[in-house]
Amino acid sequence: MTSDYFAGLVGAAAQSCYGVCGMATGGTSDSLKTIVLGTNYPDKGVRVTEEDGKLVIELHIKVTYGLNIAAIVRSITHKVKYAVEDATTLKVERIDVYVDDIV
Repeated sequence: MTSDYFAGLVGAAAQSCYGVCGMATGGTSDSLKTIVLGTNYPDKGVRVTEEDGKLVIELHIKVTYGLNIAAIVRSITHKVKYAVEDATTLKVERIDVYVDDIV
C-alpha cells in the first residue's frame, strides 16, 4: 500500500464528517503543493507516519463556523480510525486533528 492510498483514504474519511468543509494545508510542503498542483490533491492536510508498527495520523482541517468543534474532532477520530483499520491490517496509535481554519 502506498502513502497516496493512505492519504486518500484518511482524507476522504475526514472530509465526509459533518462540519468539515475541507482540508487545510499542513505546512510549507503542502503550501508548495497547492501552488503547483492546485487546491485538491490526495494528501492535502494529511500526514501519516509509523511508530512501533502502528500508524500516527496528523490531519489539518477547516470546519464550519458555529458548530461544536470538539464533536467534529471526535467524529473524525472515530471515522478515520475505523476506515483505516477496516481497510488494512494496521492499527492506528494516534490521530492528531488540527483545526486550521473556521469558515
